[in-house]
Amino acid sequence: MRKKVIAGNWKMNKLPNETIAFFEEFAPLVEKTDNEVIICAPYTDLFYAILSAQNTNIKIGAQNMHWEETGAYTGEVSPEMLKSIGVEYVILGHSERRQYFAETDETVNKKLKAAHNVGLKPIVCIGENLEQRETGIAKEIVTNQVKLGLKDLTNDQIKSTIVAYEPIWAIGTGKTATKEDANETIKWIREEIASMYGKENAEEVIIQYGGSVKSGNAKELFEMSDIDGGLVGGASLKPEEFAKIVNYKEG
Repeated sequence: MRKKVIAGNWKMNKLPNETIAFFEEFAPLVEKTDNEVIICAPYTDLFYAILSAQNTNIKIGAQNMHWEETGAYTGEVSPEMLKSIGVEYVILGHSERRQYFAETDETVNKKLKAAHNVGLKPIVCIGENLEQRETGIAKEIVTNQVKLGLKDLTNDQIKSTIVAYEPIWAIGTGKTATKEDANETIKWIREEIASMYGKENAEEVIIQYGGSVKSGNAKELFEMSDIDGGLVGGASLKPEEFAKIVNYKEG
């Protein structure tokens, strides 16, 4: 049975002192959970997050990286740099990276392979925008993102890749896909992965839902058959609220 993985994406929020204060409040609230708990912090907070997460069950992730090991890429961070300070996870291809920084399925695929090469666990984001959904091409868009973004991996690599389905129209808007719609979409994402890597491997892939996840809807989403947890944005900035999401079974 697949484990639930619940990751907080802080985006461009929190200073180091706020990071330390967050962990002091948050860590005791989730210490008994069976779920995998991840905080994906900004670069400037990563070191403080890693120190604060010592002797807890919380894992630390980054929000982006370059695919090259070293080189003249001003402003970028390499996979090895993240790994060297204790980062375990990295978000790749978030819709905001695609929208504002021209990331493509091809660059996401390069980053995905580079992450695996150093032992980072990638969280690959896919999802359609509102126009694509309303014109009936959401399935085509997401299928292409899977085919191009997740191509040419080994079986071990695909099994250790987390996919986050985030309908772009639901991110930060307060709108959420119905639990049935989210589950159905994730089910055919898994079927697409199965067509590439076989059913047995696809059944082991963690596929999260993201898009205005909060304590009030986490339980109904996470209890669906194919939803393996969530990638949580704004709600992950508040220790008590994010803890309620992590501990959704108690709700």
